[in-house]
Amino acid sequence: MKKLQILGTGCAKCQKLAENTRLAADELGIDYQLVKVTDIKEIATFGVMMTPALAVDGAVKLVGKVPEAGELKKYLD
Repeated sequence: MKKLQILGTGCAKCQKLAENTRLAADELGIDYQLVKVTDIKEIATFGVMMTPALAVDGAVKLVGKVPEAGELKKYLD
């Protein structure tokens, strides 16, 4: 099971990234757990200074952007 983490405070962009990530993962048919990391201190432990960000299994894959589901697939596969 992949752990997909959305790093952000819950803003509209963070919510859109979560939605697009869920859609991409569902389209790929992968087994995943989507976790929203909203604590600033915890986000900082990833070395992320701009949100939203996406981490897959603890590794940051994307920072400061909200790509469409189709583009997100390359980060999840």
